[in-house]
Amino acid sequence: MAIFTIVDQDTCIACGACGASAPDLFDYDEDGLSFFVGDNNQGNTPVDEDLVDDLEDAVEGCPTGSIKTAEEAFAGDPSKAVIA
Repeated sequence: MAIFTIVDQDTCIACGACGASAPDLFDYDEDGLSFFVGDNNQGNTPVDEDLVDDLEDAVEGCPTGSIKTAEEAFAGDPSKAVIA
């Protein structure tokens, strides 16, 4: 089962928790907001199976719930989240 992820940058507070938990999945833009590096935060590329545990840690550690996951692609829209 593929897992997709995207960061809702409207709610991200640039705390850095996701980058600490999953540095291979998340980076920060010029404003310090997190984004999924797999596809520049479009949520269309599945997370590598070897990194799903890191993703779960990042989701759990996000204080604002800005990291969204789903079993279907997001097409750039974090509101499409369906918990995977």
